[in-house]
Amino acid sequence: MTIRRFVLIAIAALLLAAGGRGAGAVQPDEILSDPVLEQRARDLSAGLRCMVCQNQSIDDSDAELARDLRVLVRERLAAGDSDAEVIDYVVSRYGEFVLLQPRVSPRNALLWATPALILLAGGLVLAVGVLRRRKKTPAPLTPEEVAALKGILNERD
Repeated sequence: MTIRRFVLIAIAALLLAAGGRGAGAVQPDEILSDPVLEQRARDLSAGLRCMVCQNQSIDDSDAELARDLRVLVRERLAAGDSDAEVIDYVVSRYGEFVLLQPRVSPRNALLWATPALILLAGGLVLAVGVLRRRKKTPAPLTPEEVAALKGILNERD
């Protein structure tokens, strides 16, 4: 392999790696003309779940509902809504499940606290087990056991 060919392959690999995430499923007719608004739309749609695919963001999904949500996000941004207002609007229409990263709220606090509670419960079980083992002292020998032990020890001598 020539050095020139190696350099071209290396440059192509770097360009592919540096390109990051592509446009995903965003169609050209959805893209906003203002690059700042478009970037905000991309950032917001990357955090919204496709309700059809359920494990993809709307930015990556080809589903028709995902396209509708992408268009909705861009319309709200073009209308002057803040990022929080757009997210609140989408959540009010589709529920909190539409968020890929659910919010911490009293409603789902148990869901967020469950891992910590499980770790705490496991730690308590371990601590109680260790304390019980430490507290167990052997019962004193009965006089018969003492005499038998002395007999065994005397036989050895």
